[in-house]
Amino acid sequence: MRILVMGGTKFIGRHFVIAAERRGHSVTLFHRGRHSTTLFPDAEQVIGDRDRDLGLLADGTWDTTVDFSAYVPRQVRQIGAALGERSGRYVLLSSTAVYAPPQRYGFREDAPLVALSDPTTEDMTDETYGGLKALCERAASETFSDPLIVRPTYVVGPLDYTGRFTWWVQRIARGGEVLAPGPQDALFQLIDVRDLTEWLVRMLEAGSGGTYHLAHPFPPVSFGTMLADIVGVVGRNDTTLTWVDREFLLAAGVDGTSLPLWPGAGPDGVLEAADPARAIGVGLVTRSLPETIRDLYQHECASPTPVPEPVGMTPEAETELLQRWRARPHR
Repeated sequence: MRILVMGGTKFIGRHFVIAAERRGHSVTLFHRGRHSTTLFPDAEQVIGDRDRDLGLLADGTWDTTVDFSAYVPRQVRQIGAALGERSGRYVLLSSTAVYAPPQRYGFREDAPLVALSDPTTEDMTDETYGGLKALCERAASETFSDPLIVRPTYVVGPLDYTGRFTWWVQRIARGGEVLAPGPQDALFQLIDVRDLTEWLVRMLEAGSGGTYHLAHPFPPVSFGTMLADIVGVVGRNDTTLTWVDREFLLAAGVDGTSLPLWPGAGPDGVLEAADPARAIGVGLVTRSLPETIRDLYQHECASPTPVPEPVGMTPEAETELLQRWRARPHR
């Protein structure tokens, strides 16, 4: 296939290009050149800003366009206007953040979506992200014939520039007493970036459209099980998890940035419980969580991906909170 990739030099897009080229496909990358122009020497590189330079794609024709960088619906419509049928099948990387809370256990792709109070806004914040992605999905369905819409849970693995899951792996690998935020039984899902992108390439080869959850595992694991799996893979002999109550942490001002991916930071205490049966039915294969942890740790030891500030908690702040937790009055 001839594949146009919007983005493709960071994390998910980068893994997708690796998977596509491995299976013999021809890739054109349209990106701003901010990260690398030399990663994929066999791919055509078109350097431009999608908000003003789509004319640079005036001469190409592709079998599919994979969009990793659309965050507002205008950007989706502009692709349709600029390329028309030359885009081939359109693929949108969306998110399970599109769903209106609260979601029932095992929610499926037809669950209600977030509706923004101002659907014209392009101000992307933590509060508007899910609603804007839902509007991008609508724009894709209105602009393209049978688009493929991918809704992953938290995507993890080598090259994850968000640093959220990576922070936990690196923190536990340092050993010692680890502050583990409760509740232990909060439901949790993620997806290995390689499982996502390899599945996506196969879907394109099959010419498939539709909307799919990319989530692992199902039934979801608990946050406690996830941290225990990390301890089992990278923990040292002196590594211990000290579970601290959600109410104590919230009262201390702790949030989902200082303790990334913490389910208790949200109002429902649950991060993900999506049913991925539809994707599994068309070939999604997922590796085990310990395998993902091992590969991520080995990659980061060899070639670290910087964890952006302010993701994670400093050792000093962690020690102070643990001391306050132990010193609290017992009831």
